[in-house]
Amino acid sequence: MLKVDNLNVYYGGIHALKGVSINVDEGQIVSIIGSNGAGKSTLINSISGIVKYKEGEITYKGDKLPKQAHKIVKAGICQVPEGRIIFANLTVMENLNMGAFLRNDKNDIEKDKKRIFELFPILKARENQIAGTLSGGEQQMLAMGRGLMSNPDLILLDEPSLGLAPLLINTIFDIIIEIKNMGKTILLVEQNAFKALSIADKAYVLEQGVVTLEGDAKSLIKDEKVQEAYLGKKNTQTV
Repeated sequence: MLKVDNLNVYYGGIHALKGVSINVDEGQIVSIIGSNGAGKSTLINSISGIVKYKEGEITYKGDKLPKQAHKIVKAGICQVPEGRIIFANLTVMENLNMGAFLRNDKNDIEKDKKRIFELFPILKARENQIAGTLSGGEQQMLAMGRGLMSNPDLILLDEPSLGLAPLLINTIFDIIIEIKNMGKTILLVEQNAFKALSIADKAYVLEQGVVTLEGDAKSLIKDEKVQEAYLGKKNTQTV
């Protein structure tokens, strides 16, 4: 579904991504793991059109992906950004409506809204509440719901567990699996390597802008280098 080939991104004189190549097959959860500053968010922002890349190519469903963010959304890709960047002064319902901004299929929009309220019941209870007053976990659910309202085939999730309590993290990852079961494809960028690998079909390890490991997620979770660098002794006992 998505192919990133030899992507190079620079921030001034800093070479942030150095020839990164990844593949995402339809129906998969593909996880990108790595430490802070590894280039994970740069990669996902490059795919969604937020960051401009200097060299390389991105193709989506066999066609070259446009570089303008609104055209990328229209093509069927949405990003749920790091930090739950919602419209804080709008209500929950208004945020969801913003997610469907490029759509004009009113009946399907209402069906998708109903499905999102089934996926996130708390959003239904808060539909008229100002989004900025929601808890961190509720804001993350709203950000994911707003992304789904664009009716994407591919969802880019950037650090969905960041800053959440452990119980909420489990809930968010359960919901990610449910979204996959809805027929969506997911590219997941996540610092919580154990959780990311445990739900993924395939994974890549990004270090200082370079892909250093890739493969089946269940194999990577048992890899000694991955365990030592990202999982720690506590998590290796649960593998």
